[in-house]
Amino acid sequence: MVKYRIKFSGIWVFLPVLCLFSCLFAACSTTNSKPLLIDFSADSTCIVFSNIDRPGLLQLTGIEAQDSVLNSLISVLQTTSETDSLIKEAPLAGKLTITDTNIVFKPHRPFLPGHDYLVITYLNARFGTEEQILKSQLNTAVKPHQVVLTR
Repeated sequence: MVKYRIKFSGIWVFLPVLCLFSCLFAACSTTNSKPLLIDFSADSTCIVFSNIDRPGLLQLTGIEAQDSVLNSLISVLQTTSETDSLIKEAPLAGKLTITDTNIVFKPHRPFLPGHDYLVITYLNARFGTEEQILKSQLNTAVKPHQVVLTR
């Protein structure tokens, strides 16, 4: 009689755990999200960030353009290239403009042709994917997106 009670109570413990994992999986689902696109504009005067998650973009619209939170989300660095090794890796100053679908970074000084620019951003960054959640391979910190753009 005791064996049956233990098995019966085990089902009641198993069901909430199963519901918890299914809710976690559904909450972390990224099936509808597109990857973040970072590229120069058509005239190469600014950098455009596209496919930003809609809730995140709505939160950013309430932040002032020169706020330190917004500046810490996006960093643009001019890096050394193979042709010119005298340039130090230094952050570029510029203005961030938030539109209804994307974010635009316009530097105070124009981008130079033939130079490389490292863009580091935490926009759309996640701890892990659904596959990593199921395999228990989540990261301990959010990894930023890094892209090297050459003008």
